[in-house]
This record gives sequence, structure tokens and C-alpha cells, in this order.
Amino acid sequence: MDLIGSDLRGKVAVVTGGTSGIGHGITLGFADLGCAVVPTSEPGTESHIRETVRELKDRGVESPEIAADVTDSRQVESLVQQVLHRFGRLDILVNCAGITIRRPSVDMTEEEWDRVVDVNLKGTFLMCQKVGKVMLERRSGSIINIASLTSFVAYPEVAAYCASKGGVHMLTKALAIEWAKHGVRVNDIAPGDIMTALTKSVVDKDPERRKRMESRIPMGRLGEVEELVGAAVYLASDASRYVTGQTIIVDGGHMAEGI
Repeated sequence: MDLIGSDLRGKVAVVTGGTSGIGHGITLGFADLGCAVVPTSEPGTESHIRETVRELKDRGVESPEIAADVTDSRQVESLVQQVLHRFGRLDILVNCAGITIRRPSVDMTEEEWDRVVDVNLKGTFLMCQKVGKVMLERRSGSIINIASLTSFVAYPEVAAYCASKGGVHMLTKALAIEWAKHGVRVNDIAPGDIMTALTKSVVDKDPERRKRMESRIPMGRLGEVEELVGAAVYLASDASRYVTGQTIIVDGGHMAEGI
């Protein structure tokens, strides 16, 4: 990449949800720019972590295999300590772990609500908190949270997801102003409709749904995972060293035209 200051060589990054979808794309994109990347996901997904680590090795990047539940502060702390033990530093955090449950709000159970909010919002906070402590001590670091268009506008039957992503957006701003004077930057990326493996499985079964999705995007198509990587690289690198508390919307013009 030709962007001045975008070199990630010598830096160490943790990407939660780094073995699938957007997180996987960012993991590989960082590695291609020389960054040591630790892709992590929840316990029970060790095979996915192992496969992603193999992909990194093929790119010349050695990475430990670490599973962690981002909603468990002890597991988050263990993840951070393992990364520090292996690399001696932690420069970049990308919070990409997230889930949604589509359900009419009147039918959503308390357990379903808690699960979505815990992973998306509490998990992001715990990762920011534990990694942020390390970065604050070093007076350097970049945290990138993955928000959503639902941080700004609502969609039906995903109330918990909307609430959690709205929370991620404001958490980003709150931490940004709190930590700016200590050299730690906190920003977020709000993706639009991106063709992840999960999205593909849905639209392949329902071509009409794909047409509806594409009709509301000025560019006329769904985004590719790789098209988010540039925004993440920018926010992770020194090219954005005076940028904090900001949102980069990557959505093909969706928000500009209106939902």
C-alpha cells in the first residue's frame, strides 16, 4: 500500500473475531503489511484459529493460537498477557467479535438480549480496558472498534444488535477523549452490507433479498471484505496519528443517500 505512514512492520495487533468474516480479512491484510497479528475467537473455535494461524504462517507471520471469550475478563486478561509474553508489546487492537439474533422484540428472551449485548458491547469494553491499560503505560496505541450502520439508524427485529452497536459507537468516543492525552487513539469503522460468508449464505438462498439490499446502495452492489481493510490499515498506522474519536463508514454510499 502506497499510503504514507501505513507501514505496519514491527507492530503487534490483536484482532478479536479474527478467524472469520471482516475480522479474518483485517487479520490477513495486516499480515500482508508486515504486522504480527494474533487472531482470536471464542473457545470451541480452535480449528478456525488453527487454520487462520496457518494462513498467517504462509505469509511469513508467526502467531500463537489463543482462544478467548471476550465477555470473560479473566480470559481477556490471559489473552493480553500471552501476547505480551510472546511479543513484548501490543500496538493495535481491532474489536471485531460480534453476534446478532434476529427476533421480533416482543419475542426476544432475556438470555438472547444479554448474549448479544455482552459479546458486542461488554466484550468490546473489556478488550479496550485490558489492552488500553497496556497502551496507556506505553503512551502509544491504536484501538479500532467495529461499529455498524445500526450505530446510527435502526433496523427491525434486531433491537439488541442496534442497542449494542450504538453503545460501541459512543464507547469509542468516550475512550477517545479520555485517552487522547496519553497517546492512545480510539476510532471505529461502520461497515455497510458486506459479502461475508454468512451474508453469502443468506443471499444465495434469497436472490430477491440481495436485490433489495443492492437497490439501497448507490454503488449498486454489496461490499467485499477486502474493501474494509484499507480503513483499518489507515486507523492502525501512523498515517492517522492525529485522528481519534472518529468513524469511517464503509458502505458504498448507503448512509449518504439515506436508509
